Amino acid sequence: PGSCPALCECSEADKSVRCVSRNLTELPPDLPPYARSLFITGTRLARLPAGAFPTQRLPHLSALDLSNNHLRVVEAGALAALPALRQLDLSGNPLASLSPRAFGEGGSPLEELALRGALRDHGVLLSLAAALQSGALRNLSSLELADNGLLLLPAGMFTALPALRQLDLSNNSLVGLRNVSFQGLGQLQSLNLSDNSLSMLRNSTLAQFRGLSALRRISLGRNSWVCDCAIEDLVAWLKESDQVEGKEALTCAYPDKMVGKALLKISVLDLNCSVPTDLPSQLQTSYVFLGIVLALIGAIFLLVLYLNRKGIKKWMHNIRDACRDHMEGYHYRYEINADPRLTNLSSNSDV
Repeated sequence: PGSCPALCECSEADKSVRCVSRNLTELPPDLPPYARSLFITGTRLARLPAGAFPTQRLPHLSALDLSNNHLRVVEAGALAALPALRQLDLSGNPLASLSPRAFGEGGSPLEELALRGALRDHGVLLSLAAALQSGALRNLSSLELADNGLLLLPAGMFTALPALRQLDLSNNSLVGLRNVSFQGLGQLQSLNLSDNSLSMLRNSTLAQFRGLSALRRISLGRNSWVCDCAIEDLVAWLKESDQVEGKEALTCAYPDKMVGKALLKISVLDLNCSVPTDLPSQLQTSYVFLGIVLALIGAIFLLVLYLNRKGIKKWMHNIRDACRDHMEGYHYRYEINADPRLTNLSSNSDV
């Protein structure tokens, strides 16, 4: 039970096992049960099957580093039989398949998950989102998704992570956060959004940041900020907020006349906005006001009709009598034209 696998180095004193840069193609079957830290990196390991870690074989394993291998497939239940696992690093693997049930059905004790450069496949990103949303990783306090070339994130991806304190989304290609909800992250302390392609942050996102009382560090550096009228809300938030790290260094990337200008030094005159920046909300307000005005006009019209109901009734009777007299005249002439005798009499009378 205390033996060390071939191609690995073990330290019982440190409770660690290292299998680094070896020609391994599968997990060693005889890992010592005293291991608390297991490092298997730089190998040819390509698959992590179900039951890869036999039940109760590693009851004390708390840190597992599987980074920079050739790992492509992580099957359902592959990481379920590690009751003490707190840290997992899968960074640098070309993952093509990650089962949403890889961490088990009943929930994992995992607290730190690193996937730097491992989510290049969009299907793997969706599988991870499904695992997060299922609540299987609700104990996560740190999640690293940096260096994955992400353009957009699945809607509601982080809604079931109430214990999350650190979220790293840096060095991606994020162009917006419209689908991202941070409202369930009441414990979030650090959010890294640097080195992306963000051009602006919407009011809804800024409102979420304001509502996270524990959030003390937001990194927004090296993004492509477009300094037009749409950035007014972001600039106002930056000036009032103490959450943004290094906000003095944030500068405009577009348009040409604003390149290099610090966001904190932008004024309304610089932007030269001739139309409201939040046009949809302005239109909605206008429609509501128009509806109120029309309702008021309708109420006044009905009130006038009610106060003049007698006059209106008399006017209607007069119109009715006039129409009746007119119709009787038409009826009389019709009877004359229809009777030949009356027609001759009418002609003689005219003569």
